[in-house]
Amino acid sequence: MEHGTHDTGAAHDHGAHGAGGHDAHAPGGASWGAAAKATLHCLTGCAIGEILGMVIGTALLWGNVQTMILAIALAFVFGYSFTLFSVRRGGLDWKSAIKVALAADTVSIAVMELVDNGIIALTPGAMDAHLSDALFWTALLGGLAVAFVVTTPVNKWMIGRGKGHAVVHAHH
Repeated sequence: MEHGTHDTGAAHDHGAHGAGGHDAHAPGGASWGAAAKATLHCLTGCAIGEILGMVIGTALLWGNVQTMILAIALAFVFGYSFTLFSVRRGGLDWKSAIKVALAADTVSIAVMELVDNGIIALTPGAMDAHLSDALFWTALLGGLAVAFVVTTPVNKWMIGRGKGHAVVHAHH
C-alpha cells in the first residue's frame, strides 16, 4: 500500500506495530526512531560524499569554494545513490527509482548539507586546515553530527506527512 493512500481518518492500533512498525510512516504517525533511521541513512551517504569531496579538494589544494562545491555535489550523489539502489533492488525501474530517490532525499540532504557546510565555513580556520590537522576532522565530523540532530526533526515532520523517506517504504 502506498503511504499517500492511507485512510488518515481510521484509527490505527499503534500498540500492534510498535514505534518502528509500519504505522511509524503513516501520515501524522512518524516516530522519532523512524526519523532517526531515515536521517542516519541520509547521513551515511552525505558523510561519504562530503568527506570524499573535502579530502579530494584539500589534497589537490583547491580553493575553499571549489572544495565545498565538490563536497556538496558528492554528498548529493552518494545520498541519492543509497536510496536509488535500495529501491532498484525492490523492483523499481530506473525512472521510477530516480523519482523516488529525489522525493525521498532532497530536503533531508539539503538541510544536512546546509548545516554541515555552514558549521565548517563558520569554524575559524577549518576551511584552511590540512588533512593532517585535527581542526579539519573536528569541524567536518562535528558539522555532520550537528546536521544529524537538526535534520532528524525535519525528517520526522516529513515522514509524518507521507513525504520524504516515507515514499521509500512504499517500495520495500
